[in-house]
Amino acid sequence: MKQTPTSILMIKSHSLGVGDLLRSSAAWRVLKNRWPQVHLHLVFLSKHPGYPTEALIQQHPLLNSAHFITVRDKDPSHVEGTKVAFHSVWRSVRKVVQTVQPDTVIDFEPHGIKTSALTWLAGKAANAATWGIAQFPLRSLFYQHSAPRMLDYAQSLGLNLPMDYTHRDFVVLAAMGLHREGTPIEMEVAAEGRAWQALHTHRWNHNLPTIGLNIGCGTPDAMAKRPDLNHLAQCFHQLLSNRAANLILSGAPFEKDVNQDFIGRFNALGPHDINIIDAAGDTTLSSSTGLIDACDVFVSTDSGPYHMAVALKKPSLVWFTYPEVTSFHDHPWCQRLIQPTADEFTSAMLALLALSQTR
Repeated sequence: MKQTPTSILMIKSHSLGVGDLLRSSAAWRVLKNRWPQVHLHLVFLSKHPGYPTEALIQQHPLLNSAHFITVRDKDPSHVEGTKVAFHSVWRSVRKVVQTVQPDTVIDFEPHGIKTSALTWLAGKAANAATWGIAQFPLRSLFYQHSAPRMLDYAQSLGLNLPMDYTHRDFVVLAAMGLHREGTPIEMEVAAEGRAWQALHTHRWNHNLPTIGLNIGCGTPDAMAKRPDLNHLAQCFHQLLSNRAANLILSGAPFEKDVNQDFIGRFNALGPHDINIIDAAGDTTLSSSTGLIDACDVFVSTDSGPYHMAVALKKPSLVWFTYPEVTSFHDHPWCQRLIQPTADEFTSAMLALLALSQTR
């Protein structure tokens, strides 16, 4: 890439799940490493008006701005929801273009025509270079510069499809000569997170390590990712019989019941001299960065807080009920277990607790 960009407009859609969008931060980091002075502006086409991920991502330190443009007038689960007309979507994107004045526009999505058309229009409006993925014939006509198909990218790196989602954003960046090379996702503790710590960390014994637990997966489509609570309680019983610790449970307000169910099953296994705190409903996504940061090790199912913990570089254990390659992270501070035994869980957790002491 010959030109040094100063303002990049990044167009995405796909999913507004916190993990799905946070995994784009590795690509943002690579862009900033290559051009430290560049301003990064995200435009996300949202099917979920007012989704809580928006506030978290708008605070991301690698972004100069983040704009969430609704392409449906109601949540997709709403039977009366309809698509917003394309000209209305473009009007919203054009306002962003006029504000940030990009010299480069990148379409990170491999599929669909909407982001392709918006990239073409944004490039014309700003006289900017445009980049995209030639996932199918003729799609390259929307861009001045095109990356080959996702399959070609995966094969060039010896990866299988589906890939770890973090790799998805590097398909188009590879055409710019930029590569992931192990770059992890990242975020920082938000101001709300620091405020949460100031209010709540007095609640546990600071002479003991603190373990966070996010059972999560409380929505109907995610229940298959939730471990059996009896087995989860057995694993924590074995661990905490070997190593005293504080245990703090996170979660959304509607996950309070499952946290209490777990606590009941755990306590039924015998007396435990530990401090258990149920913080479900006590945090927003932004303030939960403080909860995760306050832990020595964070345990989670395959859900948003897991990706947040990895991005915060917190020693993390993710409990998978089945292999989900797209959600994997391969970093020294992250361990993944698939339906672990109590021995496997205890061994992994003791190793992570030892790692936390060296950080």
